[in-house]
Amino acid sequence: MFVLATEGAETEPRYFKIFEDGDKVIHVQLLKGGHKSSPPQVLKRMDAYLRKEGLRPEDEAWLVVDTDQWTELQLQQLYQWGQTKENYGLAVSNPQFEFWLLLHFEDGNGVRTSRECVERLLRQIPGYQKGAFDAKQFASGIANAVDRARRRDTPPCQDWPRDSGTTVYRLIERLTA
Repeated sequence: MFVLATEGAETEPRYFKIFEDGDKVIHVQLLKGGHKSSPPQVLKRMDAYLRKEGLRPEDEAWLVVDTDQWTELQLQQLYQWGQTKENYGLAVSNPQFEFWLLLHFEDGNGVRTSRECVERLLRQIPGYQKGAFDAKQFASGIANAVDRARRRDTPPCQDWPRDSGTTVYRLIERLTA
């Protein structure tokens, strides 16, 4: 089982539902509390879930966040959490999760801001709106997104991408292993 605590309350959970099947159970821990989605709040939600439910040795717990509005110190706290156990992980997108979605269709070269990211994604998916899309349209591009993200992450960053990029591919590789 994969337990995912995401910054976004709609887009990320909708996307990760495409990985649910009979062989692997993915539990998406939705953020509750409106706009309370800062890295410490994402971590607090994960810690609360793990205290209550626990985690079997074969399970994995992942935090999924963006860099677009958070400080290095906030992201560092999540990185340190991800290093505490072998089955903990951190997936970070710079500038935002939509960059990972964009990689399903193209390389994302030249994207630096969240606005540019969404504009480019809209070229691929006219009418795209956060939380209001058919996640299945990304299924055929998952392998391409993993490959593109891995190529951008060369050499692999230890914690999170400082330039446009994403480490979501590391989570996807674990989900599809």
